[in-house]
Amino acid sequence: MAKITRRTLLGACSGSLLLSISPTAWARAAAQMVAVRIWPATAYTRMTLESDSALQYKQFTLANPNRLVVDIQGASLNSVLQTLPQKVLPLDPYIASVRVGQFNADTIRVVLDLKTGVNPQVFTLRPVADFKHRLVVDLYPSTSVALAQEQNDPLMALLQDYSRGKVNSDGTTQASAQVQTPPVRTTPPTTTTPTISTPTPTRPNRRPIIVLDPGHGGEDPGAIGPSGLREKDVVLAIARETKKRLDAMGFQTHMTRNEDVFIPLGVRVAKARSLKADVFVSIHADAFTNPSARGTGVYALSPKGATSAAARFLAQTQNDADLIGGVRYSADKNVNNTLFDLTQTATINDSLKLGRGVLTELGKLNKLHKGHVDQANFAVLRAPDIPSILVETAFLSNPTEEKMLASSRFRQQAAGAIASGVQSYLATAVLARR
Repeated sequence: MAKITRRTLLGACSGSLLLSISPTAWARAAAQMVAVRIWPATAYTRMTLESDSALQYKQFTLANPNRLVVDIQGASLNSVLQTLPQKVLPLDPYIASVRVGQFNADTIRVVLDLKTGVNPQVFTLRPVADFKHRLVVDLYPSTSVALAQEQNDPLMALLQDYSRGKVNSDGTTQASAQVQTPPVRTTPPTTTTPTISTPTPTRPNRRPIIVLDPGHGGEDPGAIGPSGLREKDVVLAIARETKKRLDAMGFQTHMTRNEDVFIPLGVRVAKARSLKADVFVSIHADAFTNPSARGTGVYALSPKGATSAAARFLAQTQNDADLIGGVRYSADKNVNNTLFDLTQTATINDSLKLGRGVLTELGKLNKLHKGHVDQANFAVLRAPDIPSILVETAFLSNPTEEKMLASSRFRQQAAGAIASGVQSYLATAVLARR
């Protein structure tokens, strides 16, 4: 029998001590979930796992029944992550249920039981704004389902293209990179340029097509007022009311989103271009560092820089929507700047005319932040061939205007003003063509 010495006894004790400490020390070093969210929508469902440190993951799918499995390495199960199954809503078109568990010592397994086949996109996001590290799981419809949905809404096809990295920031896609000439144009290009093959303009009696863009959505709430009112909810309500009024005027009206879902800025522009829209109106509710700031404003694109400090600040906050909402970036090197420049000057001139008409109507409703259409490099206004404006209905950061934005009366009045301004512009544009 081997002799037990004091040294071997101490060694054995220290080994046991290390074994008892290691799991606790590992748990402290492991990534900890700080928030979990699920955003169900017809377009796609998003699941977000937010952590205090970067996450490593692996994914795979299983059939019969359909499941998506995400293994998160270097993380430990905690009370926050255990609430994930409760986040699934019955109306979710893609997720039936979610299961989570500690798969092994350093791996969490998340299993999504699916209602149908999906095209999953899984990626991570670095910290931005109030968000820490995020692991994002986007569940797009499978190809067969998407094809059926595309017949009713071109957004579905564009989201599929976006998920494959085929949508550029100006709304062009790799499948259709040529610039399309809009059906209604009041200011022809004045520069001498090579001939470009473009679609034949539609007949003058064609009903004009208008695309309304309620800002933000889903993971991105936009501005939040002192009482907690969220920009994404306010502007969706105003856009829905504006659509009703424009439809009643006889226009063809579409929305970039009609539910609480995040849509990348480039996809919003791409939808307008795919519809060959005559007008694009992005609707927002302002916010500023000083709560005393107030008023309504209208903005057009300025590719060379903002015409005021306020416009520059606003453009930066709105352009950050992709970072906050969570965009899986793809190469944006396919934008044809030559074609862009050929039509951009004329488009901006038309945008300013559209903006002045809308601003005049909004001025009857609320104090104007400025008496003219301001300009800045807003990403959502970059369609080279569609007159586009961004409307800031009022300041959510101002307590008085937040109360105003919360009222159905003001929302209806704002919708009426936007619709009247668009109608006035299009009437002038049609007369200019005759």
